[in-house]
Amino acid sequence: MPSTPPTDCLNIVMAASEAVPYAKTGGLADVVGALPLELANLGHRVTLVLPGYWQIAGGRQTLQPVARLRVPTVGIPVEVILEEEIVPVSAGCYPLRVLVVRYDPYFDRPGLYQDPQGDYPDNLDRFTLFSRAVLEAVAFLTKTRGEAVDVLHLHDWQTALCAVYLKTLPQERKARGSLKTLLTLHNVGYQGVFPGEQFAKTGLPPALFSPSGLEFYGSVNLLKGGIIFSDAVSTVSPTYAKEIMTQEFGCGLEGVLAGRPDGVQGITNGIDVTVWNPETDSYLPAHYSAADLSGKRACKRALQRELGLSNMDVPLLAVIGRLTPQKGFDLLMEIIPELMALDVQLVLLGTGDRDLEQQFQAAKTKHPERIGICTGFDEGLAHRIEAGADMLVMPSRYEPCGLSQLYSLRYGTVPIVRRTGGLADTVIPFRPSTAQDKLATGFHFIDASPDALLSAILLSLQVYRERDAWHSLMQAGMKTDVSWTQAARQYVQVYRSAVKKDEKRIKEF
Repeated sequence: MPSTPPTDCLNIVMAASEAVPYAKTGGLADVVGALPLELANLGHRVTLVLPGYWQIAGGRQTLQPVARLRVPTVGIPVEVILEEEIVPVSAGCYPLRVLVVRYDPYFDRPGLYQDPQGDYPDNLDRFTLFSRAVLEAVAFLTKTRGEAVDVLHLHDWQTALCAVYLKTLPQERKARGSLKTLLTLHNVGYQGVFPGEQFAKTGLPPALFSPSGLEFYGSVNLLKGGIIFSDAVSTVSPTYAKEIMTQEFGCGLEGVLAGRPDGVQGITNGIDVTVWNPETDSYLPAHYSAADLSGKRACKRALQRELGLSNMDVPLLAVIGRLTPQKGFDLLMEIIPELMALDVQLVLLGTGDRDLEQQFQAAKTKHPERIGICTGFDEGLAHRIEAGADMLVMPSRYEPCGLSQLYSLRYGTVPIVRRTGGLADTVIPFRPSTAQDKLATGFHFIDASPDALLSAILLSLQVYRERDAWHSLMQAGMKTDVSWTQAARQYVQVYRSAVKKDEKRIKEF
């Protein structure tokens, strides 16, 4: 730990509902697991606050209780246990500090947000408590550790109430001083919407249940509140930042987002390039690099064996992700007959829509040596698919950022993506000019239709047969900087801008 903090060091508290390696349901966990480490490596003091899920409590022997906090609620205050883990980073930097809020009645459950019957009916209670506990954890750092926190970085609806409390409750504004907030929107489609009659559970003034506050067509919308009351708002790619201002992608919040005078900053996610590295990846049967791709061929043969595919020297297409309409996998399903008429193989790893799962399974039954399916999620298999496939197909109807295409670039697996959100920002499309300059890293298609997807795949197969052109695509992708370094520096700029802002007058409710 530095003996004296750098003069430009920020004290950042990051709050989220999940983060690897602690708890994960999706890409949010990957982002929140990597970004704090990168910020710490840049020399900032970073604390990550998470709920104390069963998954964390049962498997983290390094967590130590450091405080009992009395958290305000609508009724009597609730006592939670604050546990701490210290994660070393680069020499000369502050370690990453992870604080876990333990309250077993709310968080000691098999699922993070739901069980097989659906969302937990008390999710509003759970994440209201967690948001209030985050603010108490900030107070703990100030009072007990003597630290002045500069920025509270919030992620998605589960923590959005923190910004609302800070701006609208006099006791919170007084206690937290000049603390600024940044809310990052990972997917505007998930907003934390609850019945209007439950608004009182938030403990907010009744006047805030209005169109200018958290009311949303008669319901309570936590994300809307966070957007209104955060000092800054960001999302996970520049194109998605523009898309959510439109009716098509704003999910009803486009007017609220457009109403922010400082706009929404789009910062493209990175990936952990130490974990996702084909030269060292422990999940792979062979390693390789842009300079020596022989190991990738070995990974392809091993993947074919693992998934029961025939040992054919044909293009191997991959699909990884949730089987949902958002991801556009129904478009892929519609062109399976056309694909099976070509010399290709297809592997799929994912789960979701039951009808889609059954349709893909039926296709595998019909073409057992050409289609490999694994429903569910397997981290090691995800790595092996990224390494063994030739192309990754991402036909998303919308995609705030996407991570799979970043993994694919890193592993020399050429992405075929719909031109939307972060997919448009991270994959340089193959066309004569980009191919000639050796800049192209993949293929785009525009329309969310089976025909457009099939055309992009056919173009990729044509280029695949031109080995020099294909190797240029692979190597350009593998040389692309997909690390967190640039994104972390952009976040620091947003933090500094928020800290420098003059405090605006907040209406008393």
